[in-house]
Amino acid sequence: MNVSIALAWASLLLDPAMASKIQAHVADAIVARALKTFQVPGAAVALVRGDQILLLKGYGQRSIDTKQPITADTIFPLASCTKQFTTTLLALLVDEKKLDWDTPVKKLYPAFQLSDPHANELLTLRDLVTHRTGLGSHDLLWYHAPARWDDILPKVRHLPLDYPFRSGYRYSSIPFVAAGRIAEKIGHDRWEKLIRNRLCEPLEMKNVYFTTTAIPRDADRAWGHRLNKNGDIERMATYEIDEPNPAGSLHTTARDLVPWLQFHLTNGIAPNGERLITSKALLETRSPQNLIRLDETTQAMFPETVLMSYAMGWVVNDYRGLKIVAHGGLIDGFRVQLTLVPEKNLACAILTNRHDNRLPLATTNALIDLYLGLPPRDWIGYYRKLVDAEAAAKRQSRAARDQARDPSAPPSLALADFAGSYEHPAYGRATVQFLDNRLTLRFSGFTCSLEHYERDTFRITDGFFEDELTTFRVRDQKPLAVKFMDIEFHRK
Repeated sequence: MNVSIALAWASLLLDPAMASKIQAHVADAIVARALKTFQVPGAAVALVRGDQILLLKGYGQRSIDTKQPITADTIFPLASCTKQFTTTLLALLVDEKKLDWDTPVKKLYPAFQLSDPHANELLTLRDLVTHRTGLGSHDLLWYHAPARWDDILPKVRHLPLDYPFRSGYRYSSIPFVAAGRIAEKIGHDRWEKLIRNRLCEPLEMKNVYFTTTAIPRDADRAWGHRLNKNGDIERMATYEIDEPNPAGSLHTTARDLVPWLQFHLTNGIAPNGERLITSKALLETRSPQNLIRLDETTQAMFPETVLMSYAMGWVVNDYRGLKIVAHGGLIDGFRVQLTLVPEKNLACAILTNRHDNRLPLATTNALIDLYLGLPPRDWIGYYRKLVDAEAAAKRQSRAARDQARDPSAPPSLALADFAGSYEHPAYGRATVQFLDNRLTLRFSGFTCSLEHYERDTFRITDGFFEDELTTFRVRDQKPLAVKFMDIEFHRK
């Protein structure tokens, strides 16, 4: 990196054309090093300054199986970066006086209710898109679930709030889907059609898909990967989405994100010069709404940040004295990040095809430093050390847990007696089966084999929740409930 740093600083003394070439060369080196350091098969990067494209390129492979290269036209899932499209659509409707951020949800979409009746009286559209409803994530209501969204949303009333209404921050995708339903009601069309007609087409975004099933089979498409138990990269099964989702189902390319980033840098102007939305209406979606506490973990992830807040589909924080507006996206096999530096007219999109890796954040910081001439810091090395420390802490925690257990403490019942149906008013049914002298728990789209851990606690031996613990609550020699991933299902 010493040579790259020297080149980057030397470029400031050269003419603009030569400086641009040197910066592009250094950017290539940064991405190449990040791919190797974080064990990521491939990435696509879009970097713009105003109407100038500084970098638009694919790196690495779409799949380790086919070895086909990633290009600027390779399709990636945006996951939670879909949220900013939903809030921009809502802002369009607010701009047209068809909607107000502070209108009560009970007037707009009465099917969506919280478990607190007092909160329901005050709940607004703004609350839905700022993660301050009091609702926890409850991702297992929808993640790999067979249920449709219109079946899931009415169940929210059965979920206790994790914190008092409007008194904290807890990331949750579910309220964003309710906000999308409100957009449909006011816009008189399906969410995906509104996004396409009101945003994608005017912005000339040509390769946008709202489900995985809509992507052509022969498309230039990235495939997800993960690290296996041995620390090697392997393909990860695709999370198939057959229902458009206002919180996370949009798929597109680095090339198509260029006009999206420029639209935000110009505060609402399309590539043809047409203003699609007033600056005031769009900027409201990027204005701080809900404080995010910088606890130890968050501060480690953002060491140059003093203040952080959630806006509407965007996170707003400071970075080396600059205002940053950004959001990440995570889904099976992929991690992406979109970032705006408004006062410098700079924006960046980084799309990767490895599950939950730190390349997008590390590379974004490095590219911001490079193109703004900031004192360089080894962000790739920093986040590599952070990843290693997190992995070590997790191993130590699991080791301490396992060392403290008493494997000789038997279950209070015969294994067959734990079998049966257990239910939760929102999550539905979890079924425990006894077969071949083993217990298996089935819930939603998951099947979990259980082995005895200690007393009435069992360890999940494989699959998505491998090594997590499940505990039965027993009284008077009868199983009353089973606690799975912090959800307590009661014996039917």
